[in-house]
Amino acid sequence: MAEPTKLLATRRNFVAKVAAGSGLLLTGCDSIRQLQSKLTPHHPTDQQRPGDSSEQSDKADVTLRIDNVVADIAKDHAISTIGYNGSVPAPLIRLEEGKPVTVEIFNDTNSPEFVHWHGLIVPPDVDGVEEENSLSVPAHSSIRYTLTPNPAGSRFVHSHAMSGSDLMRGTYTGQYGFVYVEPHANPGLYDQEIFFATHEWEPFFTSQEMADPDVPIINPPPGYHKDTKANGWEIGYQKFTINGKCLGHGEPIRVKQGQRVLFHFLNASATENIKLALPGHLFLVTGLDGNPVPKPQLVDVIELGTAERVDAVVEMRNPGVWILGTPKNEDRINGLGIVVEYADKTGPPLWTPPPKSVWDYSVFGDVRPPEIPEETINLVFGKINGGGGGFNLWTVNGKCFENRDQPHILHRDRHYRLIFDNQTDDAHPVHLHRASLNLVTVNGRAAGGVIKDVILVKGFGKVEVDVVPAITGLSLFHCHQQLRMDFGFKFLFNVV
Repeated sequence: MAEPTKLLATRRNFVAKVAAGSGLLLTGCDSIRQLQSKLTPHHPTDQQRPGDSSEQSDKADVTLRIDNVVADIAKDHAISTIGYNGSVPAPLIRLEEGKPVTVEIFNDTNSPEFVHWHGLIVPPDVDGVEEENSLSVPAHSSIRYTLTPNPAGSRFVHSHAMSGSDLMRGTYTGQYGFVYVEPHANPGLYDQEIFFATHEWEPFFTSQEMADPDVPIINPPPGYHKDTKANGWEIGYQKFTINGKCLGHGEPIRVKQGQRVLFHFLNASATENIKLALPGHLFLVTGLDGNPVPKPQLVDVIELGTAERVDAVVEMRNPGVWILGTPKNEDRINGLGIVVEYADKTGPPLWTPPPKSVWDYSVFGDVRPPEIPEETINLVFGKINGGGGGFNLWTVNGKCFENRDQPHILHRDRHYRLIFDNQTDDAHPVHLHRASLNLVTVNGRAAGGVIKDVILVKGFGKVEVDVVPAITGLSLFHCHQQLRMDFGFKFLFNVV
């Protein structure tokens, strides 16, 4: 069911609830190491291949091939990376909600890999996460399994390999791509559908990364003074892309006056939280992380923490040639943008800075009274500064993640409230695997009905979410910023 990426897709149906609805689903810092998968892979020499007269002779519905890719991202500038199915990003994968699919993954590289189906509620063995004892894909081998895609909406697939100090592994590479799970009922409320995935390239360690002055600090403690330089190693990048191309390289997005264009945005960065704007236009935000919001809102700027997705409709009523890109000038100059061109309009693309705004999940929610949880769990985020030439270490409830720690027990179908308490001045995009998070409050403001799988918790912020685990097994909670996850920012649950 994989199909080639289509930047300008023909009119497709969309979720009825996108326009109107909502719903609910669901330790020792110096020893950061990897678990060995307990599941045995199928090697190419001993597995059934498509075309054989056997039980596995049928062709897989989805095939991913992990291999080296040379990507032409800018004029006279190509990068060598690892990707899926020969391109960066991977070709768009469309699945049907609730319809089981067979997945076959080939790893043609020299290193083992984990392939994670981000946002899908699946059993831990196929979730693609080492800490959950998922099935790995050994070097020069393949695996085959079945999964049932749920819930509907914008999901994605990416590497979940730990990188540590190796900036050629994990989410620093080109191993990412959109997965769109088609819902059962679609009215079709747009004229054109476009999938945009952002990513950064040529990463390097730096101690010169400056704090972003536009990122708010929520209720800082008395006497707090924000550092303007990194305390330990951070990551910088040379190039930025949308759909594998720097601004000005590749074809523009072509639109017509009066069209309603549905944009699906994905921040596929390893470490960067980003903002995007389209001068002279407003985004009608209809979905967050693939889930329809109770109250769609018009905004000038959208914000995406690492791994977040936003669905937004734009009415094309300002003819011209424009840049859709980041308000951060240096990053836009280095590629984080794409040209949007109206029919019969020519000339250099225009950029004007958007008004200052604060991104707040609560404006998309409502004030419905939350149900009383059966148990409340506090997760407090902390930081141990690495200092010059060192790596920062990250803690949850006072501890860096240690694979030998006993996971925290959750009970299936039990109603839990998780409180994310950020005691650092960094904004953390946190993710709980195999579950959806129903927002209750964001920094004290009600956000009922907003459902996400990644939540950007601002500096010294506090977010409350409800979750009802639906499938037994291990479930990993972590910051989706690769460097922080690699250096301690993880916490393991076990659903029984």
